[in-house]
Amino acid sequence: MCTLRPCAGCPGGGAYEQIAQDYAEILARDEIRVEILETAGSVENARLIESGAVDAALLQGGIAVDPDTVEAIGTVFYEPLIFMMRADARIPRNPALWRGLKINRGAEGSGTADAFRDFERVVGLSEGDNIHMSLGYDQAAVALLDNRLDIAVFVAPIEAPYLLAAYQEPELKVLELEHVEAISRRLSYATVVTVPAGGMSLDPVLPPRPVKLIALQARLVVQADIHPALVNRLTMAAVELHRARGIITDAGEFPGVEGTGLPVSNAARRLIDEGPSTWHNLLPYWIAAQVNRVLLLFLPFFFIVVPLVRLLPKAYAYMQRWRVWQHYPEIRQIELELANDPSPDQIGDMQARLHELDERLAELRLPAADRQGQYDARLHVDLVQKRVAELQAQARPRQADGAASA
Repeated sequence: MCTLRPCAGCPGGGAYEQIAQDYAEILARDEIRVEILETAGSVENARLIESGAVDAALLQGGIAVDPDTVEAIGTVFYEPLIFMMRADARIPRNPALWRGLKINRGAEGSGTADAFRDFERVVGLSEGDNIHMSLGYDQAAVALLDNRLDIAVFVAPIEAPYLLAAYQEPELKVLELEHVEAISRRLSYATVVTVPAGGMSLDPVLPPRPVKLIALQARLVVQADIHPALVNRLTMAAVELHRARGIITDAGEFPGVEGTGLPVSNAARRLIDEGPSTWHNLLPYWIAAQVNRVLLLFLPFFFIVVPLVRLLPKAYAYMQRWRVWQHYPEIRQIELELANDPSPDQIGDMQARLHELDERLAELRLPAADRQGQYDARLHVDLVQKRVAELQAQARPRQADGAASA
């Protein structure tokens, strides 16, 4: 049995803990035991996975980690930035106008506190414009009801248990911000999602009309050196848990390999983009993962080495034929000289060159399949030698006549 140590990223009872439990149940099918660590939030998760204290973690969008030690499986769900307030409060919908408000931005060490600092920066708020508190999510809703807070900030899955409870409180409501598109474009890791009317409840209808929210993409990340078989199982669990259609997501939108802000594991990318191979249905997961790696190693062999091996016999045959062909330019040169009415001395020189050519060709040691070219070349030399002999025979009478005249 293999043990995997992920951190859930929130105290007991939170949304991340429930998601971690879902992963644990799926991985238990393959006898992978999961030890879930409770943390203060994504900031602590990042520290733990960078230090190697955990194998996997859920990280809120925008939380930075060392890309040399951590890889992403992919983005897995949206976490809207939700601002809760009292239903009777009069708070500007334009956050740039907030002044003197008591705002809970989440416990220190949580991703919510980090995200809200970035939010304040991009809307133009300074640290001293409002009063900041650091209550846990469970305490924030109570503080709103007791009028000790003006705004409670949540960054969580839209159906997190504490949010579902807050939606049902008639004295509380979600603050619908203005200019969410503009704000999201100033936050490099944010996007905009729409909660349809009745998305959270049909009786009563909540929200009563469609609401646009700024959302971050939560990521499932792992140690860069984690065993590929575990990457395989975590990815398949992520597909099973997050691929379905949701209130603010389309079917197949998650898990995704874009927008992680980290290198994506190659094994995870292939599984998300292409789906599991045939091996996953036939072999245990730990063998299937290794088979895929072995196949990747052999792909260059099949697509590069095998074609090269097939070319070797052809290259060898070409080299053997070239050993014969390299003599043809000299044969051709002698033929051209014969056509220019050579003198007797030139004819004698040609005959000597042809004799040397024939000897060189005869000395070639060639495979049986390539001897036909050698034989043809020697026949060619023999034909030229006959032509030279004919010219020599014609030259003798002329030489004799010349001697007699002298």
